[in-house]
Amino acid sequence: MSQTEATASGKIFDRKVLSGIFVFVKPYLVKFYLLVGLTLLLGLLTPLRPYLIQYTVDRYISVGDVAGLVWMTWAQVGLAVVQALIQFYNAYLSAYIGQYVIRDIRVALYRHLLSLKTQYFDRTPVGRLITRNISDVETLNNVFTEGLAAIAGDLLQLLFILGLMLYTDWRLTLVSLATFPLLFLATYIFKEKLKTSFNDVRTAVANLNSFVQEHITGMSVVQIFNAEKVEYEKFEAINREHRRAHLKSVKYYSIYFPVAEVIGAVATGMLVWYGARGVISQDMTLGTLIAFILYIAMFFRPIRLIADRFNTLQLGIVSGDRLLKILHSQDQIQNTGTYRPAQMAGQVTFDQVWFAYEGDNYVLKNLSFSVKAGQTVALVGATGAGKSSTINLLSRFYDVNQGQILIDGHNVRDYELTYLRDRVGVVLQDVFLFSDTIFNNITLGNPAITRAQVMAAADLVGATTFIERLPGGLDYNVMERGATLSVGQRQLISFVRAMVYNPSILVLDEATSSVDTETEELIQQAIGRMMKGRTALIIAHRLSTIQKAEQILVLDKGEIKESGTHDQLLALGGYYAHLHQMQYKHALGAV
Repeated sequence: MSQTEATASGKIFDRKVLSGIFVFVKPYLVKFYLLVGLTLLLGLLTPLRPYLIQYTVDRYISVGDVAGLVWMTWAQVGLAVVQALIQFYNAYLSAYIGQYVIRDIRVALYRHLLSLKTQYFDRTPVGRLITRNISDVETLNNVFTEGLAAIAGDLLQLLFILGLMLYTDWRLTLVSLATFPLLFLATYIFKEKLKTSFNDVRTAVANLNSFVQEHITGMSVVQIFNAEKVEYEKFEAINREHRRAHLKSVKYYSIYFPVAEVIGAVATGMLVWYGARGVISQDMTLGTLIAFILYIAMFFRPIRLIADRFNTLQLGIVSGDRLLKILHSQDQIQNTGTYRPAQMAGQVTFDQVWFAYEGDNYVLKNLSFSVKAGQTVALVGATGAGKSSTINLLSRFYDVNQGQILIDGHNVRDYELTYLRDRVGVVLQDVFLFSDTIFNNITLGNPAITRAQVMAAADLVGATTFIERLPGGLDYNVMERGATLSVGQRQLISFVRAMVYNPSILVLDEATSSVDTETEELIQQAIGRMMKGRTALIIAHRLSTIQKAEQILVLDKGEIKESGTHDQLLALGGYYAHLHQMQYKHALGAV
């Protein structure tokens, strides 16, 4: 059931991705430049402390100047306070910018997802989109908290420390950095290993999210077919891969940092050995040796961190690339129409329509038919005949490949999309209800719809009685997917949801296929009231529900094979008559 995902390593400095991310930084540009400035200032101030200590030891302590010692002590305290304040504002600004930017990215991403075609969601696992919207966005936050600015500050600090060291004593500098090539090599190896490991972790997280989301949603299917053991073993395998990827990154950390500490300790040992000889021989001052011990600790620390920062930045770039691919995707329905008439009569025309979900595998082939305003037309046919595809095209959940669909003589593409979907009420076979109140499930948060309008629509479809019996009425929480309601009650709510907009065209897709006979009669009465004065397109496997339709279209492999009224099609003795006979026999057998 689940799908795996491969992750490319990406580049550390991908200008295209960075420029795409930087678009979201522009509203906070002043704060961003302030953050960069504070980071660079911190990188310059930090190496001054060893220099001040050297100056204090050589100029005041060595000669017993207590007054000078006090003055220099206060100077160092002042420097420490300034550094602390800069560090505070630096950390706060980086977190502030990061959180506001990822908020804006997440909002933009979700807004874009709402505009995408149904086809996009057909081929993209929901768990993967959840990973993009949550995990990848959070990873991108690290670009601001531990990414470019922090790396720039570390590099500036290294250069400033190196400059001070060379200025103070070039011989001690060479001794101090004798082990630097070893540390550089270890850091490079660690960076490359960690890059691969982190990408494995991101892939494992995406696969785990996809699997868990898919299987929790389909838990009833797993339990019905006693597949718990098999699915558990699949989960164990994916979770094992997730654990392996994490432990692999932990192993690299566990190896690298002790190695870096040993290399740093060796460098410090060599520095003390060489520097002590210089102090004993009075070839250098004690303050110089103390300053170099502090310099070497400061020099090695950002090098140890910089590898981790580069990998953090790279992960952010990979996540940013994934997010930008979604944001820049052109899979959304193009809402270029502007036509919004005061009223829609509801005349529907399919004119030589061809449609395929993939490539040239057409599910509708040269489909042409007309529905007069206020007329009821039924679509029947075997599974895969193209019935649902036909009605999906009417509301532009998909767009036709060839031909055109007209409403009141105007191409559906010419209509403003929200106007079109408000005027075409759709009731699907699989009713989806959110974990919310009945009122919010009907209005979907539209503030323009009042409780009076909802109750009026409920009264129209005959749902008022059952709603009023529920605790809280319209404020009753239906739980996720409407688990606390019967199939018939969920279907009635979907009717109210469609009718509250007073649509001109009503589309019913297998609206009674999942209910018992008694509930079907209630729903049929509701449908009858809903269809009055409206154009109606009905898909139904139960032919008893469409016998009163003014026209019945029989579809087979995307083409109309027969058309007419119920009696005309029975008299024809073709596909429809055979289908009716089979259902009639089944009904007698059931009795």
